[in-house]
Amino acid sequence: MMIDPVDALKTKSVLPIPLPTSLLSSLTAAPTASATPLPSVIPDPIEEQFVGDNGKKTLWVIFVAMVITSVAFAAMSWRVPIQRRLYHFITTLILIFASISYFAMATGHGVSVHKTIVRHQNDHVPDTTTEIHRQVFWARYVDWALTTPLLLLDLSLLAGLNGAHTLMAIVADVIMILTGLFAAFGSEGTPQKWGWYAISCFAYLVVIWHLAVNGRATASARSQKVGKFFLAIAGYTLILWTAYPIVWGIADGSRNLSVDGEIIAYAVLDVLAKPVFGIWLLVTHARIPETNIELGGFWSYGLGSEGAVRLEDDGA
Repeated sequence: MMIDPVDALKTKSVLPIPLPTSLLSSLTAAPTASATPLPSVIPDPIEEQFVGDNGKKTLWVIFVAMVITSVAFAAMSWRVPIQRRLYHFITTLILIFASISYFAMATGHGVSVHKTIVRHQNDHVPDTTTEIHRQVFWARYVDWALTTPLLLLDLSLLAGLNGAHTLMAIVADVIMILTGLFAAFGSEGTPQKWGWYAISCFAYLVVIWHLAVNGRATASARSQKVGKFFLAIAGYTLILWTAYPIVWGIADGSRNLSVDGEIIAYAVLDVLAKPVFGIWLLVTHARIPETNIELGGFWSYGLGSEGAVRLEDDGA
């Protein structure tokens, strides 16, 4: 009897192929972790505004220039009797403080990163934001808080301002510097940044008032030469000082100037406002006897001889 192969295949049962136990368990096991959903909006990258090579080189160059100038001013003071070294002493301190500030900035120890979020308004799409990280050289504000009062003291002594006007000008100057520092770290979209900036500018107007009005009047009363010299050097100083808040508004304020550009702009102003100012003051002061200020007592002689401090009673 013959068996048809086709009928044999139709009647033959198909047996399942056994699978390994490990494979079956991996296929039937429940997933242990859910997939992370994709964000609906891709976040904007952080904009970093940091110092570059040009800025770093500028900081080191100005540091060296300040050190050399401070040594030169100290050497100039040795040629003057100690009773008449007050201008030299004050002006040399200005350059020493500036040198320390520039060394701190050049080495990266006088800088912080200010993080701020800027919101961009759009007409047809949702508003977007940009996070900006910008370096703020706070050592510069420490420098200004020390050197600008000394600069004002130089000008006040030259003009012959009384103590009250000198003190008010210096206090207004310190307020101007500190509020400028607060403005540099102010938040966007709040009154902080430009509110502090407005207070700083108002304090600067007080400084201008004391120099331009009171200082000019007292300097002219001393002599014609003193009046002309004070008008020239005080006007020069005020023009330079007016440029500082302009640079601040373009740089730290609106961030339209790079950090390197900010460093270079301030470096030029600092050189003009400190070494050039100091050379002009000391050289011209030596040629005008009316500007001399002689200090005796403890300043010149210490606690001995003429500078001795008497503590005994009058009746002893």
